[in-house]
Amino acid sequence: MDHSSLHEFIISSFLNNQRAPTVSEIATRFESDVGTTRQALRALADYHGVVLHPKSDEVWVAHPFSAAPTTCIVSSGDRKWWGNCAWCSFGVMHLLGGTSTFTTRTGAIGDEVTITARDGQLVDADADFVVHFPVPMTKVWDNVIYTCSVQLLFRNEAEVDEWCASRGIAKGDVRPIKQVWDFAAEWYGRHADADWKKWTVRDAIEIFGRHKLTGPTWAIGDEAGRF
Repeated sequence: MDHSSLHEFIISSFLNNQRAPTVSEIATRFESDVGTTRQALRALADYHGVVLHPKSDEVWVAHPFSAAPTTCIVSSGDRKWWGNCAWCSFGVMHLLGGTSTFTTRTGAIGDEVTITARDGQLVDADADFVVHFPVPMTKVWDNVIYTCSVQLLFRNEAEVDEWCASRGIAKGDVRPIKQVWDFAAEWYGRHADADWKKWTVRDAIEIFGRHKLTGPTWAIGDEAGRF
């Protein structure tokens, strides 16, 4: 039960069952005892491959999926999932393929909007839609649940400005929806793979560069390690 096989089983459960597997289900899958399974899950959490409920070791988040309700709903046919944020929700849609929709409220409090994708392409998405990244990438894992909760969709940058002023949250980087959509395709494209590994810092820098994600929010240095 290494990081890759454990992560693949968790993501597969989300994709196939719309939920995370329980600790006992993971133990059964790997023919392991619950104690060893908990240790493996904690190690995967330390690797930032999953977020666990503090008291139970049950899966809370396995990016791009959330096991708990959020303001981001991804649908495909009659199946539904929770994404952690706009960026994650795009990742879910890419992993699903086919036709899917992302339904949310702008700024998690405004008008309800729906974004549709078909075969890897956005369909009828207003080009003015943007995604706001208030938390610098170097700080995302300080409190990743909060980080995801504020990476939200807005109709335009002016709406971001109003939201930041009214909510007391410092404005971060604002990116067009198409740019974030393409970025999510590469960032989350391997998350269901059996040989999945976390991106290295150098990998992340190269991916940011390919998608023209520059500025203080995206500056993560060049040290060794995983992002």
